[in-house]
Amino acid sequence: MRIGVPRALIVTMAALFSGYHIVLGLYTIDVPRNPLPVLLAMVLYATATVISLLPGGAARMPMWMAAMNLIVCAAMPLLITPQLDAAREGGLGYATWYVAAIGTLLTITSTRLRNTFAWAGTAVLVLQTIAWAGPGMLLQAGVLGSVSWVAISHILSSALARASRDAARFARAEREATDWQAAQEAHLYERQFRLGQTGSMAVPMLRIIERTGGELTEEQALECLYLEAAIRDEIRGRTLLDDAVRRQVMRARRRGASVSLYDEGGLDELPDEVRARVHAELAEALAGTEASRLIIRTAPADSETAVTVVGLTPAGEQLGDLGSTGEDDDEDEVDLWLEIPRYRDEAEA
Repeated sequence: MRIGVPRALIVTMAALFSGYHIVLGLYTIDVPRNPLPVLLAMVLYATATVISLLPGGAARMPMWMAAMNLIVCAAMPLLITPQLDAAREGGLGYATWYVAAIGTLLTITSTRLRNTFAWAGTAVLVLQTIAWAGPGMLLQAGVLGSVSWVAISHILSSALARASRDAARFARAEREATDWQAAQEAHLYERQFRLGQTGSMAVPMLRIIERTGGELTEEQALECLYLEAAIRDEIRGRTLLDDAVRRQVMRARRRGASVSLYDEGGLDELPDEVRARVHAELAEALAGTEASRLIIRTAPADSETAVTVVGLTPAGEQLGDLGSTGEDDDEDEVDLWLEIPRYRDEAEA
C-alpha cells in the first residue's frame, strides 16, 4: 500500500511553477548584458523539467535523470550570473528567476526520492551565489527560499514513505489475522462435523451396549470392531471416502481383510467432479480385489497420481491348490497395485 498525494496534482502544480519562472525570465530579459546565455538556460531548464514530469515510470526518479537535473542546476547560474550586475542600482528584481527555477527543479528531484542529488544541487547553488555576490545575495536572490523548499520536500517525502511502510505492515498483519481466523473457523467446523458424524455412527451401538449392560454377542462385538475401524477411517481417510468407497471398505473388512486409509491432503484442491471420478475408480478397484491387506494413500498434490492402492496377499494363500513350498510363507505378495491419475484425458475416460 502506498500513501501519497495524487501524482496528477503534483505534476500540474510543478508545471505551473516551472512555467511561471520562465515567464519571469522573459519579462526581465532586458536586464542581462547578453540574453542568449539566459535563453539557453531557459531551454535547459524547460527540457529537464519536462523530462522529470513525464507521466508513467516509477515513483523513484532514475539516477541518470537525477544526475541530469543536478548538471542543469549547476549550469544555469554559470550561464546567467556573468550577464548580471550584482551591484545594479535598484536591485536585480526578477532577473534572479533562475534561483527559484533551480529550487523548483530540485524540489521535483527530492519529491521523486532522489534527496541526495537535490541537496547536492542546493549546495552548488549556495556556493555559487556566495562566490558571485557574497553571502548577502543568499537572502536577496531567494536562495534560502529554494533551500527551504528542498528541505520541506525531503521531510514530506520521508514522512509519506514511512506512512506507506506502516500501512503495508498493518495491511499484512490484518491479512495474517484474517487467515488465522479463517483457519480457526475451519478447524472448528471440521471438529464439529467429525464429532457429529462420529456420534451418528456410534450412537446405535452405544444404545445396544447400554441396553445389554455390556454383554455383547460375538457378532455384536465384531460389529464394534468394524465401527471403530470406520470411525478411524473418517479421521484418517477424510477425502478418500464417499458412500461407495465406505461400502467397499466395509465389505473388505467383513471378508477378513485389513484396510488402512491415509489421506495426506492430496485431494483437497481437486474439483468435485474430479474427486467423484477418483472415488468411483477407487470403489471399483476395491470391489474387484480379494487381497488380504489393502493400503490406500493419497499422493502429494504436485503428483500426477491422485491415489495409490496396494493390495497384499500372504504368499501361502496365492499358492492355492499347488500347496506351500514351506519357504517364505510369511512374506506378502502384491496382489493389486493401482495408481489412480489425478486427471484423465477425455479419450482415456
